[in-house]
Amino acid sequence: MQVWGTLRSSFWFMPSLMVAGSMTFAVVLIEVASAGNDQWLSQWPRLFGVGAEGARQMLSTLAGSMITVMGITFSMTLLALVLASGQYTSRILRNFMRSRITQFTLGTFAGIFAYCLIVLRTIRGSGGVDEFVPSLAVFFAFVLSLCGVGVLIYFIHHIASSIQASSIIASIAQETNASIDRLLPEKKAQESDEDAGLNQGLESLDDREWYPVPAAGSGYIQSVDHDALYRLSGESRTIVRMEYGIGTFVVQDTALLSLALTYPPDLSTINAYNGAYSIGRYRTVEQDPAFGIRQIVDIAIKALSPGVNDTSTAIMCVDYLTSIMARLASRQFPPLYRYEGETLRVVAIVTSFEGLLSEAFDQIRGNAEVNVAILARMLGALDAIGSLTLRPDFLRALDEQLQWIAELVERTIEATHERARLERRVSEVRVTLEAQSALCAGEVNG
Repeated sequence: MQVWGTLRSSFWFMPSLMVAGSMTFAVVLIEVASAGNDQWLSQWPRLFGVGAEGARQMLSTLAGSMITVMGITFSMTLLALVLASGQYTSRILRNFMRSRITQFTLGTFAGIFAYCLIVLRTIRGSGGVDEFVPSLAVFFAFVLSLCGVGVLIYFIHHIASSIQASSIIASIAQETNASIDRLLPEKKAQESDEDAGLNQGLESLDDREWYPVPAAGSGYIQSVDHDALYRLSGESRTIVRMEYGIGTFVVQDTALLSLALTYPPDLSTINAYNGAYSIGRYRTVEQDPAFGIRQIVDIAIKALSPGVNDTSTAIMCVDYLTSIMARLASRQFPPLYRYEGETLRVVAIVTSFEGLLSEAFDQIRGNAEVNVAILARMLGALDAIGSLTLRPDFLRALDEQLQWIAELVERTIEATHERARLERRVSEVRVTLEAQSALCAGEVNG
């Protein structure tokens, strides 16, 4: 998974495959001409009737044009990366690098260039009996160049739209929602996610001797194979306690996790547990939806900075964070404790609604002092999220956010009419949360 993510986010992988494919295509067409299987092309001399000298000139022109356009395309891509990094945040650069359209465009021009070179070197003679011109291959070079023009026009449109704030934020939100859909199943009922065996788990951890499993390298934890940890703990007849969660930075030779054993783990055991972790130089969204939220929050903070002062972009960020948190409000979060029968096996560090809610709104709220539009939008976000959940712990977390916004309004908003409007909105959100709490209590009593 880590290797595939690295290849997917690189500029060279897809273009390299396309270059290899175009070279193979050129060789196939040349072999068809060498075997004499393209004699039927003489029936259409206006399409395929080209001499050796004309073919050389055309292929040389096409190859030179394609390499020039590829250089322009690469320059446009770098310019877009610089603009996006300066205007928003450097964390979104990998989103641009992962763009299939950009990779396909570079691969198209590089592939046409390689195709023309392969065909060009096989043309020999100039009107003599030994003249060899792979007419079908030359014709397809012309067709591919026309396709390249279309790709260039679409790429210009793509670059112009992809550096817009709305496109960047929507793309991050879409990737984050996809991660949520993969990791967190939909709740079929409003039951509590709290571990039923929490007290049992705490009791089983008493009087244990814990041995650390050192991390094999330094970096961010990109993914964890929880099933592998569960299986290994069963094979070792031990308890695994995670020391770091996904998205956190771990230092080499520090405790990645701890094992409840009567003796220190051997090297094979340490390597097996390290194999369940994927550690890299950067965070990814695949198993870390908090990183997607982090990117949107960074854009909002940059927009709220005095040097930028772009309230519209910050509002857009709050809107998409609202959609992400609304999706999380109906999800089943993984348990902290995993059992094999009645035997505790894994003590995990998992994603929680409360943690993601704080990640989404705490820093934006701290940077939104005296910004009435952002505070009003955040109140609307709490109202929308609260109306979609009956979980008492979720509602408590939303109520805490509401209290903090109310305190901020009282402390920073000086204009009487603006403060009154926000306080009235706070009261409306509080009514929504209280109504949902009442419904929750009714379901429990029922």
